[in-house]
Amino acid sequence: MAPVLPSGGSAAHVRVLPTYGDGTVPRGRARRFVRRHARRATHNGWVRTARPAPFRPRPDEHGTPLDVDELRSVTGEWFARTARPLPWRAADRTPWGVLVSEVMSQQTPVARVAPVWVEWMERWPDAAALAAAPTADVLRAWGSLGYPRRALRLQECARVVAEQHGGVVPEDEADLLALPGVGTYTAAAVVAFAFGRRSVVLDTNVRRVLARTVSGVALPAPSPTAAEAALAAAAAPEDDDAAALWAASSMELGAVVCTARAPRCDACPVAGLCAWRLAGYPDDEHASRRRSQGWAGTDRQVRGRVMGALRAADGHVPRARVLDLWPDRAQLDRCVASLVEDGLVEQTDDAYHLPA
Repeated sequence: MAPVLPSGGSAAHVRVLPTYGDGTVPRGRARRFVRRHARRATHNGWVRTARPAPFRPRPDEHGTPLDVDELRSVTGEWFARTARPLPWRAADRTPWGVLVSEVMSQQTPVARVAPVWVEWMERWPDAAALAAAPTADVLRAWGSLGYPRRALRLQECARVVAEQHGGVVPEDEADLLALPGVGTYTAAAVVAFAFGRRSVVLDTNVRRVLARTVSGVALPAPSPTAAEAALAAAAAPEDDDAAALWAASSMELGAVVCTARAPRCDACPVAGLCAWRLAGYPDDEHASRRRSQGWAGTDRQVRGRVMGALRAADGHVPRARVLDLWPDRAQLDRCVASLVEDGLVEQTDDAYHLPA
């Protein structure tokens, strides 16, 4: 009988499935079982995965299960040879620097993040320094990374770390999750990359690597599923160092080789193990559900233009000048109002400015 683990927290109650004689789970039944029970598991508290059962991935077309130990080993060796020299990977990195890099990298390409991160850390090397900084300076330093509410949340996070944790980033995942702006992925990433401890790091890159190498599909579902979380938990090694290496190497593989639009399968170190390749590269089964939003004419573009004007100004910007930033008055007013509501912009009389 093969254990099937829904996602969760710390103790374990496990349901089992009948298997074939070689120990593999029937593909259709396994998929239906996990979909049906994984959501229930979180609600009913069946499973809280601190240490998962042995990894049992989908077999290839010959019925041979993928060797997850080999997958992790090959990926780790490739990472050791080719890892990008990102500044937050340096030997003198700090947990605070890692946390900052993770917040900045949410929905922003690493190439844009790296130079901003370097300047940011030179200016505010720890949580206490950022906590004491004027918010206007923080927003200006954030520059064009996008989604500037992240900058506000990062400063709120710095204040909590400074005031409640003595300026030291907590190591416990639950304590990290209690920080402003820190979600499940960020907390897990800090545990792995800052402290070298086991955690289940599941971002879009890791999801894609697991979807292709293990599940044999082109891309994961548009939104993360409980089954994916269970698979990621099962794939993570139990050893702290090995788990941290797997988190970093699988994420790197998805970022630079196993990309969404143009995967470099010819350069992939695990191409020989990839279930998607062995299946003949089937098309994306979720293609009809994916939506891509452009940039031109969106509220995001309008908000970015307003924020750019305010960042470039030394002080207040007259409303008349703000009105010249966009031709659609109704859309502009709506976007300015949303910026004020988000705490990114303040209004004084007939002018706007960044928060003090």
